[in-house]
Amino acid sequence: MTSLSVEMLAADAAEPITSAGNAQLGIAVLAGIAVIVLLITKFKLHAFLALTIGSLALGAFAGAPLADTIKSFSTGLGNTVAGVGVLIALGAILGKLLADSGGADQIVDTILAKASRRSMPWAMVLIASVIGLPLFFEVGIVLLIPVVLMVAKRGNYSLMRIGIPALAGLSVMHGLIPPHPGPLVAIDAVGANLGVTLALGLVVAIPTVIIAGPVFSRYAARWVDIQAPEHMIPTRPSEDLEKRPGFGVTVATVMLPVVLMLVKALVDIVVDDPENAVQKVTDVIGSPLIALLAAVIVALFTLGRAAGFTKERLSSTVEKSLAPIAGVLLIVGAGGGFKQTLIDIGVGQMILEFSENWSIPALLLAWLIAVAIRLATGSATVATISAAGLVAPLAAGMSTGETALLVLAIGAGSLFFSHVNDAGFWLVKEYFGMNVGQTVKTWSVMETIISVVALVFVLLLSLLV
Repeated sequence: MTSLSVEMLAADAAEPITSAGNAQLGIAVLAGIAVIVLLITKFKLHAFLALTIGSLALGAFAGAPLADTIKSFSTGLGNTVAGVGVLIALGAILGKLLADSGGADQIVDTILAKASRRSMPWAMVLIASVIGLPLFFEVGIVLLIPVVLMVAKRGNYSLMRIGIPALAGLSVMHGLIPPHPGPLVAIDAVGANLGVTLALGLVVAIPTVIIAGPVFSRYAARWVDIQAPEHMIPTRPSEDLEKRPGFGVTVATVMLPVVLMLVKALVDIVVDDPENAVQKVTDVIGSPLIALLAAVIVALFTLGRAAGFTKERLSSTVEKSLAPIAGVLLIVGAGGGFKQTLIDIGVGQMILEFSENWSIPALLLAWLIAVAIRLATGSATVATISAAGLVAPLAAGMSTGETALLVLAIGAGSLFFSHVNDAGFWLVKEYFGMNVGQTVKTWSVMETIISVVALVFVLLLSLLV
């Protein structure tokens, strides 16, 4: 909720809409989360409806008046969508332009042409990380799977040796790096600085993706030695195009919003003077909205027009990019409503007291909560949203760097051990032609490595920040 500060969150937690004690609140939280888990896992209800019903159940279990619960949920939903909805939409447009113009294929082909057999796993993790910046995880998988399968087949590689680095790059970007929905919502919830979070996220992401990608793939290839399934090699988007954008301009376009946001963060740290002209300019161009909007406008020319798209084709591409994210926006919004309901019934204060009494570091507590919700629901985004709502009051009094690390701890926890209740689990299983056991030994273990390694680096950074 962009319009609410951490202090206001703390104030909300201090004036709950119910007089329930900590025991009742604890039971209410568990019951509310249990309702969401059951609806998603057992009854296969859409996460938007599950979060909405779970929020109402949470308020009821806590003894809050129904009208107040509805108001809290509606406020949280509205503020969350207002804060991150446009950013998600812009990210989707950029990703669609990257895919449809053949820009993603151009990045892939250029890097693979220069990669030796020994460096191929490293090339795959680089490709996935660059392409994964503006793309949702599922879109990234669909885009990269043809490349992974073709490289594995043509080079006679074990599929895991090539596939695991690509999956690791996509997953790390999805869980830790904005503008992905999970990190954006967590940043919004705890009042973190997006630029600083992005910078620290990259510091955490680089060693994490190396360990979970190229390094772990050595062992994964021994545990599950399979070849690429012939029937799963689909058509690449750019095969029907007469031309596509160049490698350099494509990479520059994808990296533009990242660079603008990082420049803003750097100037804020070095200058630290709101009246400084340079800082005023970077505050504008480095804001997430302007940075992503600038990248989209540039991409219309550097990607769309470079691929020979007409004005009508560009308009159609933008339109098609928005329809698939309707579900994501609704889930994110409902998650914001659930988060605000948690805050308003006084759970924030309860978490603060729990943290103090048990001497659990805030970063570890945030990670553990996200892990629990991830294991229960199977959704990294739901885990991030819910955990951010629970631990948001812990951010009060934290420095800018500490708040950013809190977001990263939540993101790391949200990736822990993907299993049979996660759509990503089945997506990987079917594309790679594995059975359930093989998927657990490779994909699930990889996700766990990402989660744990990222937490370790977050904790190490907390000693320096």
